[in-house]
Amino acid sequence: MTETNAPRPPGPWDPRPEDVATAPAPTAADPVRAAERPLDKGQHPVWAVVSTLLLGGFIWYFTDNWVIAVAAIWGLLVHEYGHVLAMNRLGMGPAKIYIIPFLGGVAKSQRLPQSEWHGVLVSLAGPAFGLLAAIPFFVLFVATGQGLWLNGVFIIAFINLVNLAPAPPLDGSKALGPVLARVHPMLEKVTVGLIGLVVVIWGVTNGSWPFAVFLALALIGHLRRGAWRPDGRPLTLGESGRSVGLFLLTAAACAGVALAALMPVSGSLAEALSLGARFFEFGR
Repeated sequence: MTETNAPRPPGPWDPRPEDVATAPAPTAADPVRAAERPLDKGQHPVWAVVSTLLLGGFIWYFTDNWVIAVAAIWGLLVHEYGHVLAMNRLGMGPAKIYIIPFLGGVAKSQRLPQSEWHGVLVSLAGPAFGLLAAIPFFVLFVATGQGLWLNGVFIIAFINLVNLAPAPPLDGSKALGPVLARVHPMLEKVTVGLIGLVVVIWGVTNGSWPFAVFLALALIGHLRRGAWRPDGRPLTLGESGRSVGLFLLTAAACAGVALAALMPVSGSLAEALSLGARFFEFGR
């Protein structure tokens, strides 16, 4: 997931300017306020370690599989680092990674993207780069022949694929949202809202209560936000097409890696597809 440290335009739930005490105008003697808010220093190292251990222990407790826990943490860090690399490359850095206990992680930029196209690239950089985290587990499987390492490959692909769901605050909503808004702003709101509701219900019926609660709160906050498209220049028609293409390509890559992890244990592509589909069923 991605987030920005830059201020956003106010929405209808924000206090009116006349209701807020007037602050003194920035001056040259106040260089921090004259330029922009201070740069985010990032998560404290001690809290980052504690948060990572809490998240890893939480995953291990519910899966009873240490390989999945290690792979999930490793995959999360590589995923978020993909966002960081894109943010820094596109002038939004220096970006920082935050680990959220029991939930996941977020890459936080210092500035808004210059265009919605940059925002799409940042959002898709996480799932695309995150697939590289599966390589060590593939290597271990080939070297040892032990199927347990394929659990790591699958969970990494699964995490990145779920992140592509067009539901706030997941990356898919930032990749496809601007494309939908270009057709009509209401299309984005309705589509993202409905898919977000479906994802929340999916989390509840599958027993992923922390994930469901987190998404529900994010969805409510997203729907209440006044400015839906504050991220610089809107997409052009060509950029919209490329956004959809990159989204589909990234989703196909995630699904391909997941199937590659299931094939050795399922025996055929059809059985691998059936086995993979079970992870997305409601109430499994």
